[in-house]
Amino acid sequence: MSPERLSGLDAAFLYAETPTHHMHVAIAAVFDPSTVPGGYSFRRVRQLIKDRIPLAPVFQRRLVEVPFRLGHPVWVDDPEFDIDNHLRRAALPSPGGMRELAEFSADVISRQLHRDRPLWEMWVVEGLEEGKIAVVAKMHHSTIDGVSGAELLGVLFDFEPQPPESRPLAPRQLDTRIPSGFELVLQAFAASLAAPFDITQALVRTTRSLLDIRRIRQSHTTKAALPLTAPRTSINASVHARRRTAFAAASLADAKQLKDVMGTTVNDVVLAVCTGALRTYLLAGDELPEIPLVAVVPVSVAPDVAELRGSNKVSAMFVQLPCHVDDPLERLRLISEGTKGAKEEHQALGASTLQNWAEHASPHVFASAVRFYTGMKLAEHHRPIANLVISNVPGPDFPLYLCGSQLLGMFPFGPVMDGMGLNMTIMSYMGVLYWGLASDARAVPRLWDIAAAVPDAMSELMAAAGLEPALFDVPIHLGPGMPPTARWARREPEEPAPDATEGATEGATDGGPGRATAGTATPTEPTGSVSA
Repeated sequence: MSPERLSGLDAAFLYAETPTHHMHVAIAAVFDPSTVPGGYSFRRVRQLIKDRIPLAPVFQRRLVEVPFRLGHPVWVDDPEFDIDNHLRRAALPSPGGMRELAEFSADVISRQLHRDRPLWEMWVVEGLEEGKIAVVAKMHHSTIDGVSGAELLGVLFDFEPQPPESRPLAPRQLDTRIPSGFELVLQAFAASLAAPFDITQALVRTTRSLLDIRRIRQSHTTKAALPLTAPRTSINASVHARRRTAFAAASLADAKQLKDVMGTTVNDVVLAVCTGALRTYLLAGDELPEIPLVAVVPVSVAPDVAELRGSNKVSAMFVQLPCHVDDPLERLRLISEGTKGAKEEHQALGASTLQNWAEHASPHVFASAVRFYTGMKLAEHHRPIANLVISNVPGPDFPLYLCGSQLLGMFPFGPVMDGMGLNMTIMSYMGVLYWGLASDARAVPRLWDIAAAVPDAMSELMAAAGLEPALFDVPIHLGPGMPPTARWARREPEEPAPDATEGATEGATDGGPGRATAGTATPTEPTGSVSA
């Protein structure tokens, strides 16, 4: 690839990184290797990933900084690319449950990526219970956003265990020439010539947009939440380098039932489930505020800014989470009204506003400001900008395979921001909403308590609406974080009815964790303490 200058928004994720403020996204995916034709082999997985890398240049590009930070960095092909610097093999300690996988994932996302090589790393993790394997991967946010990250999965995954053989790909020819410092300075200078004109245009458009937002707020009773209006909780502290992760799951079919009955969206239901889980956590800590929490909700604007360059095509909404309200359906109604107002204001602001202003951020000023803010722990000395980040990414509803191993579930993790020590990222797959929870290890020590409250919050909404929860397939035993009220069961293929012999038992389960025969609703029993 020829050198490509980062967009302002992509570069902003680099400038925002400090020793305690990690700006990568990650995923933990669990696979069943019993579906592999001929049996699982790490060597085969490594070879497949090595063969697929040329399909996505993002895997082989690295950063080159402009001298004196006179402009945004550029992407170039890494002439010394070595897959062994990125792909590694690991094993979980016994018993190899999801708790151990969460601890491994937390260790991975607690460490920053090396900037002298392509900004991604991947671990193939063995030793999971029942012979499963996992893949834990992370990539810098300057390289992908949530939507492009989900699309990137298509490069590595197949639709069947043994896809038809295709002609081997010729290795992509890397451009081994690295631009000189003089070239980079000239390019940065040329880009800066248009800056005054672009800034003037952006200022005019933004002023018009703000006037439109003011009219919307004056004419509507439902308004978007505003930054710096969030109550302070224990979650809202300056972050440290160490992270904590946890997993949860809920039924997508239940979310769709609630959406249809209540006249909301699936995203509203997901936010309501998060609100219920947070309410449980805050009540247990005797810190439930009397006003709503505020969540930052990233929004993909890729269709509206397709002409703009860059990997990140996102904006954000501020949404109130009424944790202080007792009635779960009232919480859902308030969230639905709030997101409607937030969407109207977001549309009035314009999809490209964030991208346009980020383009003109000074690398020196931006990076220095972030380091000053985090180093002085200023997040603890003013009202929180927001309490947490919640992101919902749609995933496939059909099975995927990695080198023949069937994907059972995937848990995404987003960055934990200074002053917002919790990130809840949700991705759907095969009828299940999978929650990946990431937090600052000190700010949220009981992260598994929030994970355990997720299925409870969905059950509470279903019961309040008078709906019967649907059985759904969670082929992973999520471990001690999941309470008996989760109400999930693994659906097994229906078998012929047994003979009416003496001693036959009706509705017997197969005894596996979180698994039951078709038609039963035996919940998963926890195997240990809920608190982390």
